[in-house]
Amino acid sequence: MAGDGSSSGHTPRTKARPPPPPFYLPLNVTLYLCLAANVLAAVFAPIQDCDEVFNFWEPAHYLDHGYGLQTWEYSPVYSIRSWLYVSVHALVGKLGSFFASTKSAEFYVIRVFLAIVCAACQTRLYSSICRALNPRIGLIFLMISIFSPGMFHASTAFLPSSFTMYTSMLGLAAFLDYKNGPKTAQGIMWFGLGAIVGWPFAGALILPLIAEEIVICIFSGSLGSLLYMIFDGALRCLAIVGLEMGVDYAFFRKLTLVPWNIVAYNIFGGQGKGPEIFGTEPPTFYVRNLLLNFNIWFALALLSGPLLIIQALFRSHTTSLQTVLRSITLTAPFYMWFGIFTLQPHKEERFMYPVYPFIALDAALAFHILLSYLGSGNPKEVAGRLPAKLKLGAALSIILLAFNAGMLRILGMVTAYNAPLKVFQPLQEVDISYSGESVCFGKEWYRFPSSYFLPNNMRARFIRSEFDGLLPGEFPDASTPLGRLEGASQIPSGMNDLNEEDPNKYVDISQCSFLVDSYFPGRDATQLEPHYILNEAEWESVSCAKFLDASQTRLLGRLIWVPNLPFIPDQFQRKWGQYCLLQRRRDSTTVV
Repeated sequence: MAGDGSSSGHTPRTKARPPPPPFYLPLNVTLYLCLAANVLAAVFAPIQDCDEVFNFWEPAHYLDHGYGLQTWEYSPVYSIRSWLYVSVHALVGKLGSFFASTKSAEFYVIRVFLAIVCAACQTRLYSSICRALNPRIGLIFLMISIFSPGMFHASTAFLPSSFTMYTSMLGLAAFLDYKNGPKTAQGIMWFGLGAIVGWPFAGALILPLIAEEIVICIFSGSLGSLLYMIFDGALRCLAIVGLEMGVDYAFFRKLTLVPWNIVAYNIFGGQGKGPEIFGTEPPTFYVRNLLLNFNIWFALALLSGPLLIIQALFRSHTTSLQTVLRSITLTAPFYMWFGIFTLQPHKEERFMYPVYPFIALDAALAFHILLSYLGSGNPKEVAGRLPAKLKLGAALSIILLAFNAGMLRILGMVTAYNAPLKVFQPLQEVDISYSGESVCFGKEWYRFPSSYFLPNNMRARFIRSEFDGLLPGEFPDASTPLGRLEGASQIPSGMNDLNEEDPNKYVDISQCSFLVDSYFPGRDATQLEPHYILNEAEWESVSCAKFLDASQTRLLGRLIWVPNLPFIPDQFQRKWGQYCLLQRRRDSTTVV
């Protein structure tokens, strides 16, 4: 019978099976895992940097609600913050307000949005690494991305450095992905987007990738096509510049190029200006910081270059010239970034965010090389003579050590420092707060989590403390979108780029209906920072949460989570203070 293989002498035809996908973990599962980790960060991660609040959350709150705190960076005189980046987030918050019952819910809507964006970028880069390099490298990269404390905090931070971390992932994925031809123009666009809308210095990360493309095209004789793709990418970047300048013109009422203003301030600020006036750190700052945020993976990232050299010299049969070139290209951005910023006197944790994907990738490359060596069955090599169970145990030990160190660090940070995200909840109750009242901040000014945590028409104010630098002012109140554009274009008083104190930023404590204060038993009160919490005659506690007393806690308790169990020696226990929202007693009389 025709078509019946059993009755004919011919071998039955079968459809060719498609090649297996180059992933150890399917892309949909990858997306869900990244999203789960990032949403947890969105809900629980404390705000680590006051710049995030005053330079981004507050302007977004102004766009959404018509009032908010303003820093000198948003003065049209200086204009070193772009309104385009803030506006996108404010739009997300405004959309969230249609189904969010409180402003704090809008805050978390924006954070969850960031979690989704970051998860999509992580999945995209994971896919490209698996396709272009090796599925095992991709899986290790994914593991580092999900469980590292650094990624936990950076994934949902409302910061340009986090935005450039997203664009770094997309740009790197484009340069790795040669399916259907090189995507150089797309890669330039993503890195350009991060540099223009986010942080201009992050544009340097593309240089090793472009250099590799040039070398490849010179040897292959296709330099002309590369020049066309570079031109294409440059045109896309010019379109982004035009969009940003248009948006910023609407707010500042003048033509300005914010990325250049940022570079000029940081590099050409002149005597007595520039980032150094906000503090300097020793050269070991980023080593210590990245060990906390990536633990053993940071050490492996540092070793990725030497390991690649050793592999090329002593295991040349496992590598080709093209593989060596690609590996050098992928490790170079991290070394370049780490070296440049280590030399800068002013250092902050967020400055490393753009290079986090490269740290994870370099660590994955290094671990892959070690695993390849351990998996060798060559009896002439030491690894080839080791028992398989011993090699498996060694590999699993590294993974478990990194996982446990990361989880303990994350849990330690969340339990120690997320009190500012908790104590304002009672203000949502009608019988507690009243329209027009003020919540004042003294020594705790830099931990204010933004006006999203205050009810409508309740304002944050500052009272004097030991801090003598420049505090934020206020945007002009505006009830309409056009009014907010007008308010943003006004030059605020008392602003400067020298961090010089403006006395007009303070109110007298008699004007404070509520006060946020902290109390740590081991710290002495001062005239400007008395223990308000202990003044029960004038203030009553509305809401309090534990806050780590770092000055009384030993190193281990400051670094990781330590359970409060009776069998743990006292020297390892974490010591606690109180972070409280206080309300003025209605029957109290303030002495001025």
